[in-house]
Amino acid sequence: MLLAALIALPVGSVSAQTANTVKLGMVGELSGAGAPSGTNWRDGARLAVTEVNAAGGILGKKVEMPEYDTQTDPQVSRALVQKAIDEGVVAIIGTVYSGSTLVNMLVAKQNSIPQFVGSEAPTIVERGNPFVYRTSSGAQKGVPALTPYFKDTLKAKKVGVAWVNNEFGRGGRNVFIAEMKKAGIDVIIDVPSEQAQTDYAADVAKLKSANPDAVFVYMNQEESARFLIEAKKQTLPMPLVGEVTLTEAKVIELAGPAAEGAIAHVGVTATATEVPGIAAFAKSFEETFKRKPTHDAIKGYVGVWSTKYVMDMVGKTDGEAFSKKMKGLCLKVADHPKILLDTCWDDRGEMSRPSFMVQVKGGSPVVIGAVPAN
Repeated sequence: MLLAALIALPVGSVSAQTANTVKLGMVGELSGAGAPSGTNWRDGARLAVTEVNAAGGILGKKVEMPEYDTQTDPQVSRALVQKAIDEGVVAIIGTVYSGSTLVNMLVAKQNSIPQFVGSEAPTIVERGNPFVYRTSSGAQKGVPALTPYFKDTLKAKKVGVAWVNNEFGRGGRNVFIAEMKKAGIDVIIDVPSEQAQTDYAADVAKLKSANPDAVFVYMNQEESARFLIEAKKQTLPMPLVGEVTLTEAKVIELAGPAAEGAIAHVGVTATATEVPGIAAFAKSFEETFKRKPTHDAIKGYVGVWSTKYVMDMVGKTDGEAFSKKMKGLCLKVADHPKILLDTCWDDRGEMSRPSFMVQVKGGSPVVIGAVPAN
Protein backbone atom coordinates (compact mmCIF):
# COMPACT_ATOMS: atom_id res chain seq x y z
CA MET A 1 0.00 0.00 0.00
CA LEU A 2 2.82 2.39 0.90
CA LEU A 3 4.60 1.61 -2.40
CA ALA A 4 1.39 2.25 -4.34
CA ALA A 5 0.95 5.58 -2.60
CA LEU A 6 4.53 6.64 -3.35
CA ILE A 7 4.09 5.71 -7.01
CA ALA A 8 0.78 7.52 -7.31
CA LEU A 9 1.99 10.81 -5.80
CA PRO A 10 4.22 11.99 -8.65
CA VAL A 11 1.54 11.19 -11.19
CA GLY A 12 -0.91 13.43 -9.40
CA SER A 13 1.74 16.18 -9.13
CA VAL A 14 2.42 16.06 -12.85
CA SER A 15 -1.31 16.26 -13.60
CA ALA A 16 -1.63 19.31 -11.35
CA GLN A 17 1.24 21.04 -13.12
CA THR A 18 -0.21 20.23 -16.54
CA ALA A 19 -3.59 21.61 -15.51
CA ASN A 20 -1.94 24.94 -14.72
CA THR A 21 -0.07 25.34 -18.02
CA VAL A 22 -0.83 25.74 -21.71
CA LYS A 23 1.73 24.31 -24.09
CA LEU A 24 2.43 25.73 -27.56
CA GLY A 25 4.81 23.95 -29.94
CA MET A 26 7.32 26.16 -31.77
CA VAL A 27 8.25 24.17 -34.89
CA GLY A 28 10.79 26.09 -36.96
CA GLU A 29 13.84 26.14 -39.19
CA LEU A 30 16.52 26.54 -36.53
CA SER A 31 19.26 25.00 -38.70
CA GLY A 32 19.78 24.39 -42.40
CA ALA A 33 19.03 26.83 -45.21
CA GLY A 34 16.02 28.31 -43.41
CA ALA A 35 17.84 29.18 -40.17
CA PRO A 36 17.83 32.98 -40.78
CA SER A 37 14.03 32.85 -41.02
CA GLY A 38 13.43 30.21 -38.36
CA THR A 39 15.61 31.68 -35.62
CA ASN A 40 13.97 35.08 -35.98
CA TRP A 41 10.54 33.44 -36.00
CA ARG A 42 11.47 31.57 -32.80
CA ASP A 43 12.80 34.65 -31.03
CA GLY A 44 9.73 36.70 -31.88
CA ALA A 45 7.62 33.86 -30.48
CA ARG A 46 9.82 33.67 -27.37
CA LEU A 47 9.36 37.38 -26.72
CA ALA A 48 5.60 37.00 -27.10
CA VAL A 49 5.49 34.09 -24.64
CA THR A 50 7.34 36.17 -22.06
CA GLU A 51 4.87 39.01 -22.51
CA VAL A 52 1.83 36.73 -22.53
CA ASN A 53 2.91 35.15 -19.24
CA ALA A 54 3.47 38.60 -17.73
CA ALA A 55 -0.09 39.45 -18.80
CA GLY A 56 -1.58 36.39 -17.08
CA GLY A 57 -0.95 33.66 -19.63
CA ILE A 58 -3.60 31.96 -21.77
CA LEU A 59 -6.90 31.25 -20.00
CA GLY A 60 -5.14 32.30 -16.81
CA LYS A 61 -2.49 29.58 -17.22
CA LYS A 62 1.26 29.86 -17.74
CA VAL A 63 2.41 29.29 -21.31
CA GLU A 64 5.22 26.86 -22.09
CA MET A 65 6.72 26.67 -25.57
CA PRO A 66 8.99 23.70 -26.33
CA GLU A 67 11.04 24.16 -29.52
CA TYR A 68 11.47 21.70 -32.38
CA ASP A 69 14.14 22.17 -35.08
CA THR A 70 12.99 21.05 -38.53
CA GLN A 71 16.51 21.40 -39.99
CA THR A 72 14.66 22.99 -42.96
CA ASP A 73 13.55 19.49 -43.99
CA PRO A 74 9.83 19.04 -44.82
CA GLN A 75 9.68 15.41 -43.66
CA VAL A 76 11.49 16.22 -40.41
CA SER A 77 8.99 19.04 -39.86
CA ARG A 78 6.10 16.61 -40.30
CA ALA A 79 7.53 14.22 -37.73
CA LEU A 80 8.14 17.07 -35.28
CA VAL A 81 4.61 18.44 -35.56
CA GLN A 82 3.40 14.95 -34.65
CA LYS A 83 5.91 14.79 -31.78
CA ALA A 84 4.76 18.16 -30.46
CA ILE A 85 1.12 17.04 -30.58
CA ASP A 86 2.01 13.76 -28.84
CA GLU A 87 3.68 15.85 -26.12
CA GLY A 88 0.49 17.79 -25.46
CA VAL A 89 0.70 21.09 -27.34
CA VAL A 90 -2.61 22.82 -28.01
CA ALA A 91 -1.34 24.90 -30.94
CA ILE A 92 1.57 24.88 -33.37
CA ILE A 93 3.63 28.02 -34.02
CA GLY A 94 5.39 27.39 -37.37
CA THR A 95 6.73 26.60 -39.86
CA VAL A 96 8.09 29.40 -42.05
CA TYR A 97 9.13 27.59 -45.23
CA SER A 98 6.13 26.83 -47.43
CA GLY A 99 7.42 23.44 -48.56
CA SER A 100 7.51 22.28 -44.96
CA THR A 101 4.14 23.73 -44.03
CA LEU A 102 2.42 22.00 -46.94
CA VAL A 103 3.61 18.69 -45.53
CA ASN A 104 3.24 19.21 -41.78
CA MET A 105 -0.07 21.09 -41.74
CA LEU A 106 -1.82 17.84 -42.63
CA VAL A 107 -0.74 16.40 -39.27
CA ALA A 108 -2.10 19.39 -37.37
CA LYS A 109 -5.33 19.17 -39.35
CA GLN A 110 -5.77 15.46 -38.57
CA ASN A 111 -5.48 16.28 -34.87
CA SER A 112 -7.62 19.48 -35.00
CA ILE A 113 -4.68 21.56 -33.75
CA PRO A 114 -4.57 25.28 -34.68
CA GLN A 115 -1.40 26.27 -36.55
CA PHE A 116 -0.05 29.77 -37.19
CA VAL A 117 2.50 29.80 -40.01
CA GLY A 118 4.92 32.26 -41.58
CA SER A 119 4.59 30.59 -44.99
CA GLU A 120 3.42 32.63 -47.98
CA ALA A 121 2.90 30.22 -50.89
CA PRO A 122 -0.67 30.54 -52.24
CA THR A 123 -1.24 26.78 -51.95
CA ILE A 124 -1.12 26.94 -48.13
CA VAL A 125 -4.65 28.34 -47.95
CA GLU A 126 -5.93 26.67 -51.10
CA ARG A 127 -5.97 23.17 -49.59
CA GLY A 128 -9.11 23.72 -47.51
CA ASN A 129 -7.37 23.26 -44.15
CA PRO A 130 -9.51 24.98 -41.47
CA PHE A 131 -6.73 24.83 -38.84
CA VAL A 132 -3.94 26.75 -40.60
CA TYR A 133 -3.64 30.57 -40.41
CA ARG A 134 -1.06 32.96 -41.79
CA THR A 135 0.81 35.60 -39.80
CA SER A 136 1.39 37.64 -42.96
CA SER A 137 -0.37 37.81 -46.29
CA GLY A 138 0.35 35.13 -48.87
CA ALA A 139 1.93 35.83 -52.24
CA GLN A 140 -1.50 36.04 -53.87
CA LYS A 141 -2.20 39.11 -51.72
CA GLY A 142 1.30 40.54 -51.25
CA VAL A 143 2.57 40.38 -54.83
CA PRO A 144 -0.46 42.17 -56.36
CA ALA A 145 0.26 45.08 -54.03
CA LEU A 146 3.39 45.66 -56.14
CA THR A 147 1.48 46.12 -59.39
CA PRO A 148 0.80 49.86 -58.93
CA TYR A 149 4.49 50.37 -58.11
CA PHE A 150 5.64 48.72 -61.37
CA LYS A 151 2.93 50.36 -63.46
CA ASP A 152 2.53 53.85 -61.99
CA THR A 153 5.77 54.61 -60.14
CA LEU A 154 8.34 52.81 -62.30
CA LYS A 155 6.15 53.08 -65.43
CA ALA A 156 7.61 49.76 -66.54
CA LYS A 157 6.66 48.38 -69.94
CA LYS A 158 8.84 45.25 -69.81
CA VAL A 159 10.10 43.40 -66.75
CA GLY A 160 12.22 40.42 -65.78
CA VAL A 161 11.72 37.83 -63.04
CA ALA A 162 14.46 36.18 -60.96
CA TRP A 163 13.08 33.56 -58.59
CA VAL A 164 14.03 30.56 -56.48
CA ASN A 165 12.64 27.25 -57.67
CA ASN A 166 10.91 26.05 -54.51
CA GLU A 167 7.30 26.20 -53.28
CA PHE A 168 7.75 29.78 -52.04
CA GLY A 169 9.41 30.99 -55.23
CA ARG A 170 7.06 29.28 -57.67
CA GLY A 171 4.02 30.69 -55.91
CA GLY A 172 5.28 34.28 -55.98
CA ARG A 173 6.58 34.00 -59.54
CA ASN A 174 3.27 32.68 -60.86
CA VAL A 175 1.23 35.39 -59.16
CA PHE A 176 3.60 38.12 -60.40
CA ILE A 177 3.47 36.97 -64.01
CA ALA A 178 -0.33 36.85 -63.89
CA GLU A 179 -0.44 40.34 -62.37
CA MET A 180 1.87 41.78 -65.02
CA LYS A 181 -0.27 40.28 -67.76
CA LYS A 182 -3.39 41.92 -66.28
CA ALA A 183 -1.52 45.24 -66.06
CA GLY A 184 -0.39 45.06 -69.71
CA ILE A 185 3.31 44.76 -68.76
CA ASP A 186 5.44 42.28 -70.71
CA VAL A 187 7.58 39.72 -68.84
CA ILE A 188 10.47 39.47 -71.30
CA ILE A 189 12.79 37.21 -69.28
CA ASP A 190 12.10 34.59 -66.60
CA VAL A 191 15.14 33.27 -64.71
CA PRO A 192 14.72 30.45 -62.16
CA SER A 193 17.46 29.46 -59.72
CA GLU A 194 17.84 26.68 -57.20
CA GLN A 195 17.62 26.83 -53.40
CA ALA A 196 21.13 27.17 -51.91
CA GLN A 197 22.54 28.23 -55.30
CA THR A 198 25.86 30.07 -54.87
CA ASP A 199 26.73 31.36 -58.36
CA TYR A 200 24.42 33.92 -59.98
CA ALA A 201 26.79 35.18 -62.66
CA ALA A 202 24.92 33.56 -65.56
CA ASP A 203 21.50 34.56 -64.18
CA VAL A 204 22.45 38.21 -63.83
CA ALA A 205 24.12 38.23 -67.26
CA LYS A 206 20.87 36.99 -68.85
CA LEU A 207 18.89 39.75 -67.15
CA LYS A 208 21.40 42.41 -68.13
CA SER A 209 21.33 41.28 -71.75
CA ALA A 210 17.51 41.31 -71.86
CA ASN A 211 17.51 44.85 -70.40
CA PRO A 212 14.04 44.98 -68.79
CA ASP A 213 12.81 48.19 -67.16
CA ALA A 214 12.85 46.47 -63.73
CA VAL A 215 13.45 43.03 -62.23
CA PHE A 216 11.19 41.28 -59.74
CA VAL A 217 13.44 39.31 -57.34
CA TYR A 218 11.72 36.56 -55.36
CA MET A 219 14.13 34.37 -53.38
CA ASN A 220 14.92 33.29 -49.83
CA GLN A 221 17.38 35.27 -47.72
CA GLU A 222 20.78 33.81 -48.58
CA GLU A 223 19.93 33.50 -52.27
CA SER A 224 18.66 37.11 -52.34
CA ALA A 225 21.94 38.34 -50.88
CA ARG A 226 24.04 36.39 -53.37
CA PHE A 227 21.93 37.68 -56.23
CA LEU A 228 22.31 41.29 -55.08
CA ILE A 229 26.08 40.91 -54.76
CA GLU A 230 26.35 39.59 -58.32
CA ALA A 231 23.96 42.27 -59.61
CA LYS A 232 26.22 44.97 -58.16
CA LYS A 233 29.32 43.25 -59.55
CA GLN A 234 27.83 43.29 -63.05
CA THR A 235 26.32 46.77 -62.52
CA LEU A 236 22.79 45.66 -63.29
CA PRO A 237 21.26 49.08 -64.03
CA MET A 238 17.51 48.63 -63.55
CA PRO A 239 15.53 48.75 -60.26
CA LEU A 240 15.45 45.48 -58.30
CA VAL A 241 12.08 45.07 -56.62
CA GLY A 242 10.97 42.21 -54.42
CA GLU A 243 8.46 40.97 -51.91
CA VAL A 244 9.14 40.19 -48.24
CA THR A 245 12.75 39.00 -48.16
CA LEU A 246 14.70 41.27 -50.50
CA THR A 247 15.15 44.12 -48.01
CA GLU A 248 15.17 42.31 -44.69
CA ALA A 249 17.97 42.64 -42.15
CA LYS A 250 19.67 39.29 -42.84
CA VAL A 251 19.85 40.00 -46.58
CA ILE A 252 21.31 43.47 -45.95
CA GLU A 253 23.83 42.00 -43.53
CA LEU A 254 24.97 39.38 -46.04
CA ALA A 255 24.87 41.59 -49.14
CA GLY A 256 26.38 44.69 -47.56
CA PRO A 257 26.57 47.69 -49.93
CA ALA A 258 25.12 45.54 -52.73
CA ALA A 259 21.70 45.77 -51.06
CA GLU A 260 21.60 49.57 -51.37
CA GLY A 261 18.60 50.75 -53.36
CA ALA A 262 16.73 47.43 -53.30
CA ILE A 263 12.97 47.90 -53.00
CA ALA A 264 10.31 45.57 -51.60
CA HIS A 265 6.72 45.32 -50.57
CA VAL A 266 6.63 43.90 -47.05
CA GLY A 267 3.65 42.69 -45.07
CA VAL A 268 5.20 44.03 -41.90
CA THR A 269 8.53 45.60 -40.97
CA ALA A 270 10.21 46.60 -37.73
CA THR A 271 11.29 49.85 -39.38
CA ALA A 272 7.68 51.10 -39.44
CA THR A 273 8.31 52.86 -36.14
CA GLU A 274 5.53 55.35 -36.82
CA VAL A 275 3.24 52.50 -35.73
CA PRO A 276 3.38 52.52 -31.89
CA GLY A 277 3.02 48.76 -31.44
CA ILE A 278 5.75 47.98 -33.95
CA ALA A 279 8.07 50.56 -32.38
CA ALA A 280 7.54 49.00 -28.93
CA PHE A 281 8.08 45.50 -30.30
CA ALA A 282 11.31 46.48 -32.09
CA LYS A 283 12.68 48.16 -28.96
CA SER A 284 11.87 45.18 -26.73
CA PHE A 285 13.25 42.66 -29.24
CA GLU A 286 16.54 44.53 -29.63
CA GLU A 287 16.95 44.90 -25.87
CA THR A 288 16.29 41.17 -25.39
CA PHE A 289 18.26 39.64 -28.27
CA LYS A 290 20.85 42.39 -28.99
CA ARG A 291 19.96 42.57 -32.68
CA LYS A 292 17.31 44.13 -34.87
CA PRO A 293 14.24 41.99 -35.64
CA THR A 294 13.29 40.87 -39.15
CA HIS A 295 9.78 40.49 -40.49
CA ASP A 296 9.93 36.80 -39.50
CA ALA A 297 10.39 37.81 -35.86
CA ILE A 298 7.24 39.91 -36.05
CA LYS A 299 5.36 37.03 -37.66
CA GLY A 300 6.35 34.64 -34.85
CA TYR A 301 5.38 37.25 -32.28
CA VAL A 302 1.96 37.80 -33.87
CA GLY A 303 1.40 34.04 -34.07
CA VAL A 304 1.72 33.60 -30.31
CA TRP A 305 -0.33 36.67 -29.43
CA SER A 306 -3.06 35.66 -31.91
CA THR A 307 -3.21 32.25 -30.24
CA LYS A 308 -3.69 33.90 -26.85
CA TYR A 309 -6.33 36.34 -28.03
CA VAL A 310 -8.43 33.68 -29.77
CA MET A 311 -8.14 31.04 -27.03
CA ASP A 312 -9.16 33.61 -24.45
CA MET A 313 -12.18 34.48 -26.61
CA VAL A 314 -13.12 30.83 -27.04
CA GLY A 315 -12.61 30.13 -23.33
CA LYS A 316 -10.97 26.74 -23.81
CA THR A 317 -8.14 24.97 -25.65
CA ASP A 318 -10.41 23.32 -28.17
CA GLY A 319 -9.21 23.21 -31.77
CA GLU A 320 -12.63 22.92 -33.36
CA ALA A 321 -13.94 25.92 -31.42
CA PHE A 322 -10.74 27.83 -32.27
CA SER A 323 -11.19 27.11 -35.98
CA LYS A 324 -14.81 28.25 -35.91
CA LYS A 325 -13.82 31.50 -34.18
CA MET A 326 -11.05 32.24 -36.71
CA LYS A 327 -13.37 32.27 -39.74
CA GLY A 328 -13.74 35.91 -40.76
CA LEU A 329 -12.20 37.12 -37.49
CA CYS A 330 -10.90 40.69 -37.27
CA LEU A 331 -8.70 41.88 -34.41
CA LYS A 332 -8.40 45.62 -33.94
CA VAL A 333 -5.32 47.15 -32.35
CA ALA A 334 -7.55 49.30 -30.14
CA ASP A 335 -8.76 46.12 -28.40
CA HIS A 336 -5.82 43.78 -29.03
CA PRO A 337 -2.70 45.99 -29.08
CA LYS A 338 -0.14 43.20 -29.48
CA ILE A 339 -1.57 42.32 -32.91
CA LEU A 340 0.37 45.48 -33.97
CA LEU A 341 -1.86 46.31 -36.98
CA ASP A 342 -5.59 45.85 -37.54
CA THR A 343 -5.78 42.30 -38.88
CA CYS A 344 -8.44 40.05 -40.42
CA TRP A 345 -8.48 36.40 -41.52
CA ASP A 346 -10.86 35.03 -44.12
CA ASP A 347 -12.52 31.61 -44.12
CA ARG A 348 -9.34 30.01 -45.50
CA GLY A 349 -6.89 31.42 -42.93
CA GLU A 350 -5.57 34.09 -45.29
CA MET A 351 -4.56 37.31 -43.56
CA SER A 352 -5.41 40.88 -44.56
CA ARG A 353 -3.84 43.97 -42.99
CA PRO A 354 -2.07 47.21 -44.04
CA SER A 355 1.44 46.76 -45.44
CA PHE A 356 4.46 48.79 -46.53
CA MET A 357 6.86 49.62 -49.35
CA VAL A 358 10.48 49.87 -48.20
CA GLN A 359 13.84 50.68 -49.78
CA VAL A 360 17.35 50.06 -48.51
CA LYS A 361 18.95 53.44 -47.81
CA GLY A 362 22.19 53.88 -45.90
CA GLY A 363 22.29 50.19 -45.08
CA SER A 364 18.81 50.03 -43.54
CA PRO A 365 15.30 49.37 -44.87
CA VAL A 366 13.34 52.62 -44.84
CA VAL A 367 9.57 52.86 -45.25
CA ILE A 368 8.80 54.77 -48.45
CA GLY A 369 5.06 54.16 -48.60
CA ALA A 370 2.04 52.47 -47.07
CA VAL A 371 -0.28 50.01 -48.83
CA PRO A 372 -3.91 49.64 -47.67
CA ALA A 373 -5.22 46.21 -46.65
CA ASN A 374 -6.49 44.17 -49.59
